[in-house]
Amino acid sequence: MADFIETNNTKTATRVLENPIPDIATFDSIISDVIANNPFECIDYVSGGQVVSGVTKSKQSYTAKFVYEDDDAKTVGSISAKAPGLTEFNGVVTEILGNTDLETVMGGDVIRDAAHDTYACTLKCMDANGEIYYVAFTRNTVRLSSYTDDAIRTNVETWADTVAALA
Repeated sequence: MADFIETNNTKTATRVLENPIPDIATFDSIISDVIANNPFECIDYVSGGQVVSGVTKSKQSYTAKFVYEDDDAKTVGSISAKAPGLTEFNGVVTEILGNTDLETVMGGDVIRDAAHDTYACTLKCMDANGEIYYVAFTRNTVRLSSYTDDAIRTNVETWADTVAALA
């Protein structure tokens, strides 16, 4: 299994995935599982008088890729659409795939280029020791940052070792 390797003195560690996370559904299931099941054993805390969940999405973005091909299967154009969340991403994909006016303007048929989509989601986590740290996911990496206690890295790494898509 791939290990998280400390990348600098500010306690950031990155796991480069041997294979990219294959699709948006797998990516979302990993994020949803962390939020729902809290494998890092994070604790809720109070900020600004409000109770904040121990694991929350701090930021996210999803980019869908498309190419346009003419009748000879030659690429005549391409577009990307960046969405702020998964629901919006799915809506953008549906909208672009069904947009015949855009196909006419581009001069070809739209082809979904899902292999080149990009996904990013950062989770903000409150450790039981009081530290706030971040776990950022992309299709190709998992990055742990802003931690000081090496037990946090061990905990995240142990969990990541159990998730096949993060090997």
